[in-house]
Amino acid sequence: MERLNITLEDEYAAKLERVAERMHLQPGTVARSLLSSALDEADPDARNVTELLDGISSAYERAQLGAEQAKRGETVPLDEL
Repeated sequence: MERLNITLEDEYAAKLERVAERMHLQPGTVARSLLSSALDEADPDARNVTELLDGISSAYERAQLGAEQAKRGETVPLDEL
């Protein structure tokens, strides 16, 4: 098993919290289940990756920001994480 840290926008974090409360589970448990289901249904065909990425809110802008930060040297080496 691999551990991932995921940051949610406030709206999604609040929704996850509400769902977890109704299910009497920890938010991380619900998030793990939802992510696993989404990955099971995701089509890994490269032709569909663009469509998947386009469905992520502000993904392009965040990718551009990451590229700009990398150019400025505002990164953390993977072995330091």
